[in-house]
Amino acid sequence: MLRMKAMSRFILGAVIVVWSFATAAAQGPIVVELFTSEGCSSCPPADSVLRELSRQPANSNPQLVLLGEHVDYWNYIGWTDRFSSSQFSQRQSDYAHAFHLGGGYTPQMVIDGQVQFVGNDPTDVWRKIEAAAKDPKPVQVGLQWQGNNLQINLTIPPGTSRGKVLMAITEDGLTTQVGGGENGGRTLHHAAVVRQLRELGSTDKNSFATTVAPARDWNASQLKVAILVQDPETKKILGAASTPYPR
Repeated sequence: MLRMKAMSRFILGAVIVVWSFATAAAQGPIVVELFTSEGCSSCPPADSVLRELSRQPANSNPQLVLLGEHVDYWNYIGWTDRFSSSQFSQRQSDYAHAFHLGGGYTPQMVIDGQVQFVGNDPTDVWRKIEAAAKDPKPVQVGLQWQGNNLQINLTIPPGTSRGKVLMAITEDGLTTQVGGGENGGRTLHHAAVVRQLRELGSTDKNSFATTVAPARDWNASQLKVAILVQDPETKKILGAASTPYPR
């Protein structure tokens, strides 16, 4: 009898473990975007949070897809952020419109395209990540490298809203000695800096193939490629995945 009870507990435990792994897989990675600037004196604490998040193991639960997007509207005050782009400023502006905000600000963190806040408090950031992990993503994203060609396969349940498919190339381990502006004299450390963001198409297709060619000044050993499926109206992230660039 005791042996049967022990076996029952073992089977129940195994079922719970399998269920947990299946649930984690269904959730999909949590997408954390940070809009930041080297010209903003309030941004280094949020940059530090993003660096800490980047140190999470690849198999952590929940998995994270991190995007550090440097806006360009701080460049006028004495320092030009070499990672900044009007493209990221526009993406932030699109979020501001979706969130009914008067405009963008830095640092601003956006989680799964649905929650925005000042992302400089690690405890608050993790609380919001854990909340987002309770909302499963409908689209599953599979990635496979063939040389420097990335094959992307989407599993899209019927009834899922139409989404845009975006590819972001990010780089970790970047450092800047700032020579002017609000952070003049400081050495800033960055993670998950978005080097390139481009649209591949829409979920009218469920597979894509693209060549990933790093620029000369990118460190290939520090690159990751992220694929996002995003509802263009609500900005909700419908699915995501990330993979290191093959060395």
